[in-house]
Amino acid sequence: MKKFFDDIKKDIKFKSAGPGKKLTDDRSSSKPQAPKVPHGAPRKTPTEGAEKAGAAALARIEQQHRPVLKTSQDAIRNQGKLLDFSLMNLKVLKDLSCFSVSGVFFICPLTGKTLTKTEREMHIKEAILMRFSEDAIEASIMMIHTFNKDKEKVKAAVDVISKYVENICKNPTEEKYRKIKLSNKVFQEKVSGIEGSREYLQALGFESTLLPVDGEDRTEEFLVLPAQESEALEQMKAHLERLQKGEPVRAKLDRQMQVFRPSKHATHFQLPPDFYNLTAEELKREQQLKSEIVERNTMLRTKAMREKDEQRERRKYNYVLLRVRLPDENILQGTFLAWERVAALYQFVRDSLENGWQPFELMAPGGQKLKDEEELALNECNLAPAALLTFSWDAAVQADIAAAGGKNVILLKAALLENIKTLS
Repeated sequence: MKKFFDDIKKDIKFKSAGPGKKLTDDRSSSKPQAPKVPHGAPRKTPTEGAEKAGAAALARIEQQHRPVLKTSQDAIRNQGKLLDFSLMNLKVLKDLSCFSVSGVFFICPLTGKTLTKTEREMHIKEAILMRFSEDAIEASIMMIHTFNKDKEKVKAAVDVISKYVENICKNPTEEKYRKIKLSNKVFQEKVSGIEGSREYLQALGFESTLLPVDGEDRTEEFLVLPAQESEALEQMKAHLERLQKGEPVRAKLDRQMQVFRPSKHATHFQLPPDFYNLTAEELKREQQLKSEIVERNTMLRTKAMREKDEQRERRKYNYVLLRVRLPDENILQGTFLAWERVAALYQFVRDSLENGWQPFELMAPGGQKLKDEEELALNECNLAPAALLTFSWDAAVQADIAAAGGKNVILLKAALLENIKTLS
């Protein structure tokens, strides 16, 4: 069984390696290989159902509100500033130590491993397939909701499978409900093409069986479920509910929370290419167009024209690097998705505080106050691709604390201060 899962891993890595290249091709370049993912404690011996579902998994793989700026001059300065990020990144592209953050990373919810953007999809697929040895039902449900990108097709497949199971539970003694003809039109159109669907049915107990075709001298493949006891039927209902409530397994963005000592370099950002939705060539052209953009912004334009330009500007950035200057001048830094809401930023700051229950405010560059319940995305607040914000305690609450003879001495949690660094 160990060799079987090793073969799955090798197969995924081979398929994700991309098209081959000739040895004589000058454009080919060697890329560093991702380290082999170590696996934890030895797996318990897989059940027969898990082995069948795992085998099917391998076969499947083989087949295939905007805040308004105070003046137009503010907008011009902001756009010029954003373009400066592009130029800085081009100059330091080869020196990772110069970047404000080494890159964009994600955490696998199944293994806890930190991954790059290019590693995450393959790693999650591996982790799901390895889960067949522990819980074939759970693994096949993850497979259905994660491996298939079209949500409507997934829903259609789940609806058909639900009908199969419901019919069996309502008519446990009728054999016809426990047989699924694989050449059936509905199965072919709505279930067969969904990765993980067959693995799920096999994990429920369905077995691949060749049955004779009535009136013909040939056989045809069916999935057949043996007769089930009432207890097993109740368990099938529970498994079906898990399928219906299933969600895709997605790697979570690693905030890379870091604290820095007071520094005059707090507004100096140099971002790695991962932050941009542009190629290096596009970034070069962006810098060449800088003067043209600034000139265009000095002209009278309609609101629709301005909004169109701002939307185009926001689409350039996938991620946002934010720093928050605290009252003691220390700086808190974290990485966010560009379309995350302001509330996510507030929660990030709150999680870092020793007294996170106390209300506070965050001020964006230009004096714009961000609200905790804000529904705007970070890039809609002109915070992309990077910005320095200012933290302040709620004045009214601070006055009450002072009147009671108390004071805030420690801001951040001790664990964060133990790893404080210096901005260079």
